[in-house]
Amino acid sequence: MSRLSSRHLLGLEETPQEDIMLILETSNSFREVLERQVKKVPTLRGVTVLNLFYENSTRTRISFELAEKRLSADTINFSTSTSSVKKGESLRDTVQNIEAMKLDMVVVRHGSTGAPYFLTQCMDANIINAGDGAHEHPTQALLDMYTIWKKYGKFAGLRVVLVGDVKHSRVIRSNIWGLKAVGASVALCGPSTLLPVEVEKFGCDVYHNIDEALDGADVVNVMRIQLERQEGGMFPSQREYTNLFGITKERLKLLNKNYTIMHPGPMNRGVEITSEVADGKNSVILDQVTNGQAVRMAVLYLLSGKKEEGDA
Repeated sequence: MSRLSSRHLLGLEETPQEDIMLILETSNSFREVLERQVKKVPTLRGVTVLNLFYENSTRTRISFELAEKRLSADTINFSTSTSSVKKGESLRDTVQNIEAMKLDMVVVRHGSTGAPYFLTQCMDANIINAGDGAHEHPTQALLDMYTIWKKYGKFAGLRVVLVGDVKHSRVIRSNIWGLKAVGASVALCGPSTLLPVEVEKFGCDVYHNIDEALDGADVVNVMRIQLERQEGGMFPSQREYTNLFGITKERLKLLNKNYTIMHPGPMNRGVEITSEVADGKNSVILDQVTNGQAVRMAVLYLLSGKKEEGDA
């Protein structure tokens, strides 16, 4: 089988185009598995995977757990609420104690930027970043990219607009690096208070006016507005955010004819996106969920180094 250039998936900023395309192409095989009556293959039999989630998660954790089980891996779920972390145990001690149980791979979500990289320094297992701080969330971006690639069959010539909280969103960062690596045109749009300082360093077009940003776009990926930001004065009210930046049916007229609406979830319906847009015929939001399993199966398979036998 072809291999990725790294033993770990920590982010897309340093991931070469060849690795990204290999993951997307491999995802095709596992997407076919999900259409079978029996959605299970023996690919990772004998491999033990730890899901190490220090932050609450529903979609990502379940998606990874299903991907692991459908690859026949042995899965362990770690919950900080029932662990010695509550007693003050450090991340290093927690991980080294767990690794003594002979793990092969670790999927980690952590509130601190750089936690997945830290694990690579104190573990021999393959590390997969399931979201770290406001840094990156590479598998979410990869499933977004796979969804786009599956529909259009290309990235070159496509204009993708990422709308929302650019300052705090790890999903947006991973999408920026991944989409730029494969040749898509990327634009960012959000309130000035939700754009990072020196946002131009991303090398993307930046808009403060949603109508200008959407003009001629092929794909709109709408990010969840973290309502707790409103308490910090990042935007005056939900109603004003919807008026200025919400994706509404009226604004869809600005997009190219074969447009696509995306959202990583969970959605604040009526705030960043209206229900008629989220549930419309050009929305691929539920496809993203299914594709997420295929992409995570591909990442686990490629990082495991397992030979191709009896799998997809």
